[in-house]
Order: sequence, then C-alpha cells, then structure tokens
Amino acid sequence: MSLAPPRHPAFELARQMLGSPRFSAALTQAIIGAVAASLLLRELIGWAGWLAILAGLVVLASLSLIARREEIEWHGLLPISLLVFVGWATISLFWSEYNWVTIASALYLIAVTMLGIYVALIRDTIQIARAFGNVLRAALALSLVLEIFSGILIDTPLGFLGIQGNLRQLGPIQGIFGTRNQLGIVTLVAIVTFGTELRTRSVPRNLAIGSLVLGGLTLVFARSPVAFGTFVVVILATLALYGLRRVSPERKRIWQFILLGSTITVGAIAWGLRTPIIDALSASSEVNLRLAVWRPIRALIPIHELEGWGWAGHWWEGVPPFTYIRDGLQSSALNAYLDVWFQVGLIGLFAFVFMVALAFIRSWLLACRQRSFVYAWPALVLVVLLVSGLAESSLLVEFGWLTFVVCSVKASRELSWRKAFAATRDDTRYLD
Repeated sequence: MSLAPPRHPAFELARQMLGSPRFSAALTQAIIGAVAASLLLRELIGWAGWLAILAGLVVLASLSLIARREEIEWHGLLPISLLVFVGWATISLFWSEYNWVTIASALYLIAVTMLGIYVALIRDTIQIARAFGNVLRAALALSLVLEIFSGILIDTPLGFLGIQGNLRQLGPIQGIFGTRNQLGIVTLVAIVTFGTELRTRSVPRNLAIGSLVLGGLTLVFARSPVAFGTFVVVILATLALYGLRRVSPERKRIWQFILLGSTITVGAIAWGLRTPIIDALSASSEVNLRLAVWRPIRALIPIHELEGWGWAGHWWEGVPPFTYIRDGLQSSALNAYLDVWFQVGLIGLFAFVFMVALAFIRSWLLACRQRSFVYAWPALVLVVLLVSGLAESSLLVEFGWLTFVVCSVKASRELSWRKAFAATRDDTRYLD
C-alpha cells in the first residue's frame, strides 16, 4: 500500500490556522462587520476597495471550508430553494436587458451568499448570535457617535455618508447605513440579537441591558415608520412564540393553526384600516414616495412579466429601465417582493416567496420545539427581514441578504426533509 507524500510544514501550518476555531470566529466577525459596514467602506475607499475586501473574505472563507471539510456534514445541508433562486437570478443574464450589469450583480449576490453559507456552516447558532451582537453593538455605537459629531459638535451634515445632522432635533438620524429606514431595520435585528443574548446569558447582563438601551435610543432617533411598524409585528411574534413554547406538545399543532388564522385575520383588519394606521405612524410621505415608485414599476413589469428584466440587486445609476423611475433617483423598488418580480419575473418571484416561506416555517418550528431560546433568534430576525421587505428592498442585498442566508441555512441544517428521508430509508433497510 502506497503512503501519501509528506506535506510541507508550511502547508500543514496554514491548514491548521485556517481550520482553527479561533480563525473561524475572527473571520465570521470580519464577514458580518464588513457587510454591515459596506456603505461606509464604499464611501471611504470606493467600490474597488470594497470589492477587494469582499473578494478577500470569499477566498479566506473558501480556504477555511476546505481546511474543515471533514468536519462538515454536507448531505441535505444547503436549502435547494436558496440554490434555485440564486441560480435563476444568475441565468437571467441570458435574457437581461443589461447583461454586464446582471453578470456583475449575480457575482456580487453569489459572493455574499457564499459568505452567509460559510457563517452558517462553521458556527453554532449561539456563536452566530454573539458575532452579530458584537458587530451591531459597534455599528450602532459608531452611528450615534457620528450623529453626535455631525448634529451637535459641528452642526454640519456629513453628506458623503448621508448623515443629515438632525440629532439636535432628535432625528431622524441615518448613522452609517445611509437612510433612517435602513438604520431602523438594522437596529431591529440588533434589538432581537441583544434580547437573545440577555435571555441566553451569553454575555454579561449589564452589557446586554446596555446594548438594548443603545438599540432603543437608536430606534427612537431614527424615527423610521417602517421600523416602528415592523417593531410592532416583532413584539406580537415574540409574544406568540413565548406562548407556543409553553404549550404542551399535544396541543401545540392546534395552537399553531389558531395563530395562523389569527395572523391572517389581523392582517386583513390592518389592510382595511391601513389609512388610520399610516396616519398614526406619520408615514403619509413614506407611502406617497413608494406609490410614486411602484406605479411605473407595475407599468414596466408586463413587458417581461414571466422572466423579468434581469437581476441587478441594487439599481444601477444611468441604466434603463431604472432611469425611467422617478428620474433615476431611486436605488431600489422599496419593496423586496416587487423588486424581485421586476428583476426576475413571476418565476423568480415564486421561487423567492417559496424560499423565504420555507426558511421562516423551519425557523419558527425550531423556535417552538427546541428548549434553548437561542433558536428563537433566526425566527425573529426573519420576521424583521420579511416584514420590512414590504417597504424596503434591503432583504435582497448585502447585510439583509447575508443575514437571511445565515438564518435559512441554519434552519435547513436542523430541519432538512432530505435528512429525514435518508434516515427513514436507513431505518427501513435496517428493518428489512
């Protein structure tokens, strides 16, 4: 029997470093931090610098996965629905009205997807929540520091970051995320994360409470109607989850159907009372802005209704048909679901809705079944992303997409129908 050739010591040292838990933890925080601060990085070092950072992270994550490939159970791990959607967005380049944009945007989508898959495969749920907590604490603190500097110390907007310097008037503030709505959505993810840290005692109690105070102040100062509305839904989802976790297993399914029916009923009532709700949230200007964007999009969709215009992710400046909508001033459709329909058609929309629904159902069932509260983190984070997706498209790009991929892969890893089928088949063979 031939022996394998001896490995060079430098190669073995690199393999040990790339495969070490400490390296994986550091790389996970670097990935989450870089993607969360993508706007800030682009404004400071430009697109070329940001893409170099992104490419470097993808290379490091790939090498780390190779170094730890024997530790990972790949069977039934990656959700097929995620692969189908990313694949459909990628092949849309064949009929895209802007091929070079779709090629670049598809590569960008694949890169962020790969980073999300790496985080989900390498780290446990509690470790992922801790990593998000560390990054978001720093991001919110930096946002408030810059707002204090701009709005109080120098009383001058920081235009290159989109900071308007409104803190003296108690908001709205934008932080390092460009708009108050984006800041509000990220803050809600942070609040869910900080609450999970407090509940699971994964960080010191004072740090968790201080982080929640930081998140609450940021949410108030952001004055985002989208975030406020989503926050109400998150609170209701948290209360429902809290109740379901205490129901006996025999009655849990009945209460799940009751909750589903109640959700549909409340949703119908909220739609019927949408005008007073909008007035209560002071969101009339937000709604008018979105209507001004949605009307021309609905007029353009029938031209390529089935297959879409081609994947773009962020809307590219100066590229038709995006220039036809509000004189090219928009960077998204301000609705993730409408944006998907516009870019990749009805087929892409069906794939997207199936993907997000499957990820949420899996995460919700895990949150109800598992004893540890940390399993509630993916479910509540997905509530934030999916509900805010009705008024923003941030779910489709960068931090929103990375967070969704992490939650989706973690849920698939725990509740994979392929694993269950394989286990059933093995049991059958054993009985035979």
